[in-house]
Amino acid sequence: MRVVISEFMSLDGVVQAPGGSEEDTDGGFAHGGWSHRFFDPEVVGGAFTDALSTAEALLFGRRTWQTMAAAWPERAGDPFADRMNAIPKYVVSGVLDDSKLTWENTRLIPGGEALDRIRELRGAEGGDLLVMGSSALVRSLLGADLVDELRLVIMPVLLGGGKKIFPDDGALRRLELVSSTTSGTGVHVCTYRPVIEG
Repeated sequence: MRVVISEFMSLDGVVQAPGGSEEDTDGGFAHGGWSHRFFDPEVVGGAFTDALSTAEALLFGRRTWQTMAAAWPERAGDPFADRMNAIPKYVVSGVLDDSKLTWENTRLIPGGEALDRIRELRGAEGGDLLVMGSSALVRSLLGADLVDELRLVIMPVLLGGGKKIFPDDGALRRLELVSSTTSGTGVHVCTYRPVIEG
């Protein structure tokens, strides 16, 4: 399986709470819902529809999974929502247990086993393992070189601080731009893949 990351991102690299004001206020973040004014059904919506169409499973950190689990089941009847609800899902958590996995088709990956279990999934046959949101998890995956594709939906806004996905470990990692599309709202949808050295 390929590990594919799909993120809404500001020009200054912030991925925190693009969907709503109460989504994630950690650190006093006050700009929740910042992505809405730039949404474009064809380019931005199309990027997520395309990513989901090639996914064989979804992978989340706990906070993002809880946000999604509270939203998608009640949207049944919409093709995108039906796919989100039906597809297999994995959630990485050190605090959830199986009794709390109320969103259908969800399996728990214990936090301490996350990188090893994701390496196993990545080595298995199958389509994409798609990660949306989940900034801390994505940072760990990038730091461990477990990402096969990075799809960034870069929006023309500066947020002045907030959660980011990039490791701060001093390592140089080269990426290749494999596609880029621009929406009428000024959003750049860019797909990158790691450059394998040697």
